[in-house]
Amino acid sequence: MTEDSTQDGIRDRVQAAGEQAVGDLAQALLENPVLNQALSAAFGAREKAMGAQHAAMGALNLPLASEVDRLERRLRSLSLRLEAVEEQVDRIARDVSAIRRNSEASNGPPADQARLKVKD
Repeated sequence: MTEDSTQDGIRDRVQAAGEQAVGDLAQALLENPVLNQALSAAFGAREKAMGAQHAAMGALNLPLASEVDRLERRLRSLSLRLEAVEEQVDRIARDVSAIRRNSEASNGPPADQARLKVKD
């Protein structure tokens, strides 16, 4: 065997042993009731803190960041819809203008601009 293949074999064995050790540690931590209780307590405290923050912000009549984000998304959506409506109104105005021009070209001047004919 060459020195490189020996080093690769040693590296593979050390890597496998390290992976096994990390897996065993993770399993032991997951099965540890003290750690589970500590995690549960930490998540419970986080939820209580979030509730207290929401209550405080509500009492001060201040919006939460999530509410501001939601409002921003709704405003963007409204802006896009308004732009679409403006484009449709512009298209309709162009169509009406074209119809009016075609009507005037085929019928002569509009009735309110026609010359009055006087009998002799």
